[in-house]
Amino acid sequence: MDMKVIKSEKRICSCCMEEHEVKTVLLKEHTTFKNEPVDYVASYFLCDMANELHMAEQMLKENDAKMKDAYREKEGLLTSLEIGRIRGKYGISQNDLCTLLGWGGKTITRYESHQVQDKAHDTILKKIDEDPEWFISLLKNAKASFATDTYIRYLDTATSLYEKDQNSYLRKAIEASYAKFQGNQMYHGNAELSLDKVIDVIRYFAASREVTSLYKVKLMKLMWYADALAYKMRGAAITGLVYEALPMGAVPVGHNYIIELRGVPCEEVDMGESSAYRFSLNEVCTFNHLSKEDKEILDIVIKKLGRMDKDEIVHFMHKEKAYSETTLRSVIEFKYAQNLQI
Repeated sequence: MDMKVIKSEKRICSCCMEEHEVKTVLLKEHTTFKNEPVDYVASYFLCDMANELHMAEQMLKENDAKMKDAYREKEGLLTSLEIGRIRGKYGISQNDLCTLLGWGGKTITRYESHQVQDKAHDTILKKIDEDPEWFISLLKNAKASFATDTYIRYLDTATSLYEKDQNSYLRKAIEASYAKFQGNQMYHGNAELSLDKVIDVIRYFAASREVTSLYKVKLMKLMWYADALAYKMRGAAITGLVYEALPMGAVPVGHNYIIELRGVPCEEVDMGESSAYRFSLNEVCTFNHLSKEDKEILDIVIKKLGRMDKDEIVHFMHKEKAYSETTLRSVIEFKYAQNLQI
């Protein structure tokens, strides 16, 4: 690139020691670092009086960092800024990250300033970036090295990142399992899958005082009835979920992942020799992903079925034509919605 002026200011020029307009310019440089050719863009001061380029001490350090970051990028290593971003992601100091990893106390400081990390350390830093669960395990192993409040702060941040990553994985897994159904309206009720709506539907049922003893089996039936009724009334389901006929009635594809999504108020309850999933929501909520029409449909389902217990709603579901005419473990088609009992 040609020399590019990015700034001009009147001051004492450290080149000629006279006061005049001193320009800050960018210039493409080519050098060799660790036996590798490297191209990068350096900053200089330009003295028009002497027609010379020169650098202040801080600019020298910045150019050195730019050159080394260019080398890092060429070699597939994290740049100094990326290492700083990883620290910022966890809110951890340079010294504490070294403690966590068992490295010398100034290692990260050097990596973020003037020293290029080796591939082994780079791999570890990338894993930290990609795997909050590993960060948590390292943190727990090094717990004695941190003050209690510091440890808790790091743990809370990493746990939040882990949950966010886990939620993203769950969403992708659910969406992937639904890809094969998108071409058939009768499978998804003429509605595009919306996991945000799925979560809001579950929360709406869980928040209603008219819905009693809301455990997983009952919830799955309420969701099917809501989507089927919506399709019957307006030609489109609410959530875009696809339901299969299982022994206890309709169950959405990916149901085990769905109840683990962030925002779903699910708790596992010990029932002695087994456990069950209970859904309840006591706080005042808004349901931003549901339309007024969606809520009206959910209210009809709640009024008709909300106080049924598990056995009652399973028995009721088994009498649906949609269930009786669908082969076990096959998809329940929305064409049966016209024959709903509610």
